[in-house]
Amino acid sequence: MNPLLSTEGLTVHYGGVRANTGISITADAGEVVGLIGPNGAGKTTFVDAVTGFTPAQGTVTVAGRRVDTLAPHQRRRAGLARTWQAGELFLDLTVRQNIAVAAGRRPLRNLWNDLTGRREATHETDAVMAMFGLEPVADRRPGELSLGRQKIVGVARALAGTVRVVLLDEPAAGLDTDESAAFGEHVRTIAGSGPAVLLIDHDMTLVAGICDRVYVLDYGAVIATGTPAEVLADPAVRTAYLGSELVP
Repeated sequence: MNPLLSTEGLTVHYGGVRANTGISITADAGEVVGLIGPNGAGKTTFVDAVTGFTPAQGTVTVAGRRVDTLAPHQRRRAGLARTWQAGELFLDLTVRQNIAVAAGRRPLRNLWNDLTGRREATHETDAVMAMFGLEPVADRRPGELSLGRQKIVGVARALAGTVRVVLLDEPAAGLDTDESAAFGEHVRTIAGSGPAVLLIDHDMTLVAGICDRVYVLDYGAVIATGTPAEVLADPAVRTAYLGSELVP
């Protein structure tokens, strides 16, 4: 059975600099896979390469289908979704509208219909909001919500539509301990509903608590892989993170 996400030899060049070198990873249905590494290790570059936002060599497959020759919106239609570090929510739209924009196969048309009031929220939108408990804030704007709730809205929007794989790029950044723990429960709920989840984060407590497997990047290459306990005990990983706090 094919993994839901597979990359083989993914390599990204910026001029003469290799930001990613031959990265090969897999993520299966229902699995939360961590991707960690020190700042500048190439984690976000990898997400950009997988989702088509930066040119790369190598292959990317989703549920056995090669998508590395497709444009970002085509990869999204193939079931490959992502979040962004900055959130990228539409601040003038409600929570419901932010999620509805991403639902369906024509997001720009969805946006126009939402803005003009021509379109009711789809069952899909309602289902995603219910999964994350967002119904009470459905008609509020993102700026009225806590940072933790805004992060949840961003993930909910990524899950609107057909999703086989979701890549979460530092979703817990800025969250306190309780918010991060609550967010981790949502991530496990996502995986439990079927998709593969690739989680990038610096919160080692979160990573150790919810990830089934972890890959570690340093200078754009994978230096370790295994369970959270195995990689966090690896001397090479600790050397890469020298000066940073790691969960024992």
